[in-house]
Amino acid sequence: MLSVQDLKIYFIGDRSVARALDGASYEVRTGETVCLVGESGCGKTVSALAILGIVPQPPGKVMGGKVLLDGQNLLDLDEEEMQQVRGKRIAMVFQEPMTSLNPVFTIEDQISEAIMVHEKAGANEIRKRCIQLLRDVGIPSPEERLKDYPHQLSGGQRQRVMIAMALACNPDVMIADEPTTALDVTVQAQILRLFQELQQTKRMSLLYITHDLGVVANIADRIYVMYAGIIVEQGDTSHIFQDSRHPYTQGLLASLPSRTKRGGALHSIPGLVPDPSDKPLGCPFHPRCSFAVKSCKIKFPEMYDYGEGHVSRCPVLYNKK
Repeated sequence: MLSVQDLKIYFIGDRSVARALDGASYEVRTGETVCLVGESGCGKTVSALAILGIVPQPPGKVMGGKVLLDGQNLLDLDEEEMQQVRGKRIAMVFQEPMTSLNPVFTIEDQISEAIMVHEKAGANEIRKRCIQLLRDVGIPSPEERLKDYPHQLSGGQRQRVMIAMALACNPDVMIADEPTTALDVTVQAQILRLFQELQQTKRMSLLYITHDLGVVANIADRIYVMYAGIIVEQGDTSHIFQDSRHPYTQGLLASLPSRTKRGGALHSIPGLVPDPSDKPLGCPFHPRCSFAVKSCKIKFPEMYDYGEGHVSRCPVLYNKK
């Protein structure tokens, strides 16, 4: 359904060029939940903005690659054509609902906007659909909530409204960009469960973006691990959690808290994600990697195939298998 192929997004400044995406490739099949995982600054959100054609230009610029939606390259569309895609074919739930919702419009105004833009429907029909959408995402007394403004709702309710807005026109693909980051653990679990239910009942494709591998364990069909603007490992959920083959993925997994680690120090990956305007030669992860050898500092790693769709960019661990 959605295929991102060798996508390159650079941000061009007066004195430097930040390579936010440096040839990222991933795909989401029909009715599938795919999770894109990585630390902040790895390029996850930029790739989502590129899919929707809303990377700020300038300073951002698409330097190469394709974004195929059901075979059509979205990068070839003009702004008017892309407006017919956003909200209708692809919808996005942003990270912070309080800044994504307009504070001066009611919930009804904001949910109904996408329906009015993309479909011909009367006021009564739109209102009924807004009520049903709020009911679908688990908001009680939806008729009353339509009249509310964002500040009158809790954080969890605002995020549910964002999901209702994204569902308004029954999109083929929904992108969720760290939608539970600002929520407490209980509400986070409710939102994740809601995504599972909606994905199963509506058979839409879901691209879920997060920095937390623990969040995706129960919802992902497949996982792509992104680092410094490239995919370093991909595979189905069992491969990533039970047989990870890239040091970065292993570091993310080791950082997860568990009952067996109670009372001890949590693991952390040393160092920081490289500055996108000053990436190291060779493997971008080698300055932080305990497995790095001389060749890792010189040669950019290719993908190594472990079978069944599981691939990784680490020659050292591949040779040790």
